Amino acid sequence: MADRGDEGTADEATATRPPEGRRSSARDTVRLAVVIGALGVVFGDIGTSPIYTLQTVFNPSDPHPVPVSTQNVYGVVSLIFWSVTVIVTVTYILLAMRADNEGEGGIMALITLLRRWSSQHGGRTAVILAGLGIFGASLFFGDSMITPAISVLSAVEGLKVVEPSLGSAVVPITAVIIVLLFLVQRRGTAAVGRVFGPIMILWFTVIGACGVVGITDHPDILRALWPSYALGFLFGHFGISFFALAAIVLAVTGAEALYADMGHFGRRAITRGWLFLVFPACVLSYFGQGALILEDPDNISSPFFLLVPDWGRWPMVLLATAATVIASQAVITGAYSVASQAAQLGYLPRLRIAHTSESTIGQIYVPWINWLLMVSVLTLVFAFRSSTALAFAFGMAVTGTITITTLLFFYVARAKWGTPVWLIATGATLLLTVDLLFVAANLTKLVHGAWLPLLIGLTAFTVMTTWQRGRAIVTAERVRHEGSLREFVDQLRGGERPVLEVPGTAVFLNRGKETAPLAMRANVEHNHVRHEQVVILSIETEPVPRVPDDQRITVDGLGYGDDGIIHVTARFGYVETPDVPGTLALVDPAQTEGPLHLEQASYFLSKIELQRGKEPTMAPWRKRLFIATSYITADAAEHFGLPQDRTVIMGSHIEV
Repeated sequence: MADRGDEGTADEATATRPPEGRRSSARDTVRLAVVIGALGVVFGDIGTSPIYTLQTVFNPSDPHPVPVSTQNVYGVVSLIFWSVTVIVTVTYILLAMRADNEGEGGIMALITLLRRWSSQHGGRTAVILAGLGIFGASLFFGDSMITPAISVLSAVEGLKVVEPSLGSAVVPITAVIIVLLFLVQRRGTAAVGRVFGPIMILWFTVIGACGVVGITDHPDILRALWPSYALGFLFGHFGISFFALAAIVLAVTGAEALYADMGHFGRRAITRGWLFLVFPACVLSYFGQGALILEDPDNISSPFFLLVPDWGRWPMVLLATAATVIASQAVITGAYSVASQAAQLGYLPRLRIAHTSESTIGQIYVPWINWLLMVSVLTLVFAFRSSTALAFAFGMAVTGTITITTLLFFYVARAKWGTPVWLIATGATLLLTVDLLFVAANLTKLVHGAWLPLLIGLTAFTVMTTWQRGRAIVTAERVRHEGSLREFVDQLRGGERPVLEVPGTAVFLNRGKETAPLAMRANVEHNHVRHEQVVILSIETEPVPRVPDDQRITVDGLGYGDDGIIHVTARFGYVETPDVPGTLALVDPAQTEGPLHLEQASYFLSKIELQRGKEPTMAPWRKRLFIATSYITADAAEHFGLPQDRTVIMGSHIEV
């Protein structure tokens, strides 16, 4: 009987628990969905590189053209294959993606890791490298402007292959597509995101199949898989190959997106998508195009589209356009994320951010960045007018970001994981040598357009570092104006400041608990009143993506337990948008020294009017830049989720 009872219990447990096979199937389905999502967002940029890479390498109008010969074709294709292998597969997939900040990746994640390390252990090197990382993030803004222009242009240029008479329509059609792309950004990518993955799966399948057809016609191209062809071309014809590197680097554009979007899809999904579909499809396309050029050197005009049979070129133009729009979408979203994180870390002013998805935190829309990008992309399209002309500019942004990411990764690997010095030195020497070769090659294109991403990067870097410096100056000046919060509370307690206590709850937003809020001080000194319940709220941005609710709130009674004045510190991650009313609802009533009537509470903000002062705190031009940048600051009440009808703004002047 006991055995039967045990058996019955086991049967009941089995009945209430899904079979192991079903649970495993559900997990596999979820994993597949994540991989498909990653294919639709992460790989758009690097997955559309085959459209223009080989065409640019053999471009006869290049200042340093690569002659079309059998050995050169083998060498170029081999160099593309091994560059993608070393930079994307080794540097990013196998190494960099292991350095995450609470699951988030990208160069901003490396910067926050460096900032955290320098704050805990000191060290000038970490601070310098963090500054270098900011320049890398600045270059990414240049990438965000060039990618939509070159990607969409290269796809629409397929019209010239299908119907040469449509050549004059390429630029206008590209401009219309770009305008539409930026106009729909405010609606978010949640709805269209579900179709991005299947489109990109179709894209990679088609370009891989076309590559197989080309390889079948000229299978000898597979010899290029041997690294001896890449090394022979690089060192045996260095006068040609060095300049060719400036175009070959186009094959790795979008590598940073794999790392930057790691927080949305995870390292495993991105790794699987790359190794099992994207990498093979791109390699097959490059080898197929190489075979096509070997067959007829005239095919260098547009090897990607000429690889497609005549009957399939119109559909391929449409599919390529869809793929490049997805590539543009990915890098635009990346620009939103970088700008948002930079603002949270104090490198940009507070920006208006709209969350376009209730389920996906990373899907945001930043209007100011959106319109800036649109104007910039359209300007590039009308100024350069072809993807080959833009290619000279594109490589500089890519190589700069990759090199800085590699450098920061090896420093983090040594500082955070204690990796042996000999291993760091060996890996860094090999990978940075490859990266710096590409940087040097792209510097030769400075006068042909490589100056553009450097100019954009330097401009963004100057704005961000100026804002950080100006913010520190304003903070120091505010401390002087505000005075000690403890002393101010003591004066209220001791009756040194006679005030009338009115019923209700007042919430004063402040930078910390060391100084008194300017709005509260003005209310007491000029209006001679204070509310029965006073909450001084400080918001801190932590160097992590998100903060759990149980770690979000810290309450301080400021020395007294019965005066109705408390200080609340609210912590948010750098990808979160603060919600003040929702955060205050988390405060334990036992710590508030009286009931907080949040539904009728008044919120007070201190608005600072910046003026140029005579003190030599910054160069005069940087003061003007800092004040000009402050005008794009988002409305504080909207940013913090404050009710507009119960928010009071009190102003003051500060000189910088």
